[in-house]
Amino acid sequence: MWGGFKFAPWMIFIVKHQPCWENSTVRPSDHRCGLTYTGWGSCIAFYLSPCLLGETPYAAVAIEELEHILSEVKTHVISYPDDSLPMKTIAGGSVANTIRGLSAGFGVSCGIIGACGDDEQGQLFVSNMSSHAVNLSRLRMKKGPTAQCVCLVDALGNRTMRPCLSSAVKFQSQADDLTRADFKGSKWLLLRYGIINLEVIQAAISIAKQEGLFVSLDLASFEMVRNFRSPLLQLLESGDIDLCFANEDEATELLRGSEGEQKADPDVALEFLAKHCRWAVVTLGSNGCIAKHGKEIVRVPAIGKANAVDATGAGDLFASGFLYGLVKGLSLEECCKVGSCSGGSVIRSLGGEVTPENWQWMYKQMQTRGLTLPHIPK
Repeated sequence: MWGGFKFAPWMIFIVKHQPCWENSTVRPSDHRCGLTYTGWGSCIAFYLSPCLLGETPYAAVAIEELEHILSEVKTHVISYPDDSLPMKTIAGGSVANTIRGLSAGFGVSCGIIGACGDDEQGQLFVSNMSSHAVNLSRLRMKKGPTAQCVCLVDALGNRTMRPCLSSAVKFQSQADDLTRADFKGSKWLLLRYGIINLEVIQAAISIAKQEGLFVSLDLASFEMVRNFRSPLLQLLESGDIDLCFANEDEATELLRGSEGEQKADPDVALEFLAKHCRWAVVTLGSNGCIAKHGKEIVRVPAIGKANAVDATGAGDLFASGFLYGLVKGLSLEECCKVGSCSGGSVIRSLGGEVTPENWQWMYKQMQTRGLTLPHIPK
């Protein structure tokens, strides 16, 4: 099978724990309410459909080529057995998937600060996130197109991505876009590494540290790590990154030398990340994950791998579960177990959005393992 999707905006995401406003007159849209997480990343509108994969896993394209790919998919693909349409559309993106997971699956209220195009894709993002109780009161709407990306997924869950970011509205680091008020009262800043937004990432980290926030960084993709290793190393070695999420390819790619020697062992990569970050997590796909905090190292198996349909969003939803564990004060091992449950829930269907049925599956997995279940406001 294939799946395609379009990027919605580059954003700043504000996330706060539900008890902040529960039984109170202060609602999630109110700046007076203390925040738990502030995240920054991209949001995506997914176009999912059966097809064939391309040879190159990740390559940027112009808007004309992206539209041609979508046209070809619509023309040649067959419908899903359970869907009369050749493609279905949902919102997503790495940080957006994590944010929506925290809100929809774990009862952690979420808000967004950022720039969104005033086009159909931007409206789709707004509608989808609103339907999952993600607060949008801090969203800046800008004239222009929302960034787009086609993601193609085969029957084994392998993906080919074709992003188109060049013509999209951008989130700037100037004072009118990114301010200290956006972060005041928050506990964490969540980021996804990206060279196209490096200036904004650096500005966000600087403000976050001034406001006393912890910073979490997701390494995005092994291509991003390979092509822009130097600025990434500078971020890690700055000491400003408190928590780092990486998959096996990203983590080991980080340690490859300029001569292209063989990739390092993921355990070695974990040690490197943990040397610079208080928490380091390396996800290993079907082999689970390894994590380190202080002197403690844990290894947790994957959950739900036997029923995998599409790996899109697996790492993002793992982060949702892990971050929920931090909110609840769980141990490192328990945080990883919750992450494995939530990551396992999203791979049971196409796209990076967990279905209601798969959330219930996740709760059962958590209950079986004696993990603290979330309170979901009705």
